[in-house]
Order: sequence, then structure tokens, then C-alpha cells
Amino acid sequence: MADFDERKRGYESKFAHDEELRFRALSRGNKLLGLWAAERLGKSGDEAEAYAQEVTRMGFGAGSEGVIGKLVDDLGPRADEATIRSQMEAALAEAAEQVANAQGS
Repeated sequence: MADFDERKRGYESKFAHDEELRFRALSRGNKLLGLWAAERLGKSGDEAEAYAQEVTRMGFGAGSEGVIGKLVDDLGPRADEATIRSQMEAALAEAAEQVANAQGS
């Protein structure tokens, strides 16, 4: 029974760790996406950072579809939904790689 409990704790610990990494990657991906959108909106410096944080916060409440909806509205003719979705995928992939590399350090 002790072996079962140890194995169970190990799986629970791995699950919690994986979820934390996923959360970090998703947050970082939304920030990268927000910075990309900010650039298209002509924002830079603190204004771009503030916009990226707004996009990141939106991701916590509204999820990916909410973020995409916001960017479609904000960017208007500067980027269509397909472009935004493609950029979101690229940002999430880059963020996942960054988080993984940070774990290895």
C-alpha cells in the first residue's frame, strides 16, 4: 500500500508541476501576443507593455477566444482573425520553449 501511495503522490506532484508550466507558458504566450498586437497598433515602450498586460489578464478570464475577440476588435483591418490565430499559435510555441528552457537552467 505504501508503494501505491508514493506512486500516487508522484503522479499528483507531476500533474501540479505540468499545470504550473502550462499556466506560465499560456501567460507568457498571451503577453507575447499582446506585444505583437501592440506593435501593430503603433504602441511602444510602457504603452506596449500595458497593452500586453491587458491581453494577458483577459486570457485569465475570457480564455483564448476572448483574447482573439479583443484583438480582432482592437486591430480591425491591421490583422484578420486567421492571422491573429496563427500568431497566437506561434507565440504559445515560443513561450512554451522559453518556459522549458528556463526550467533547464
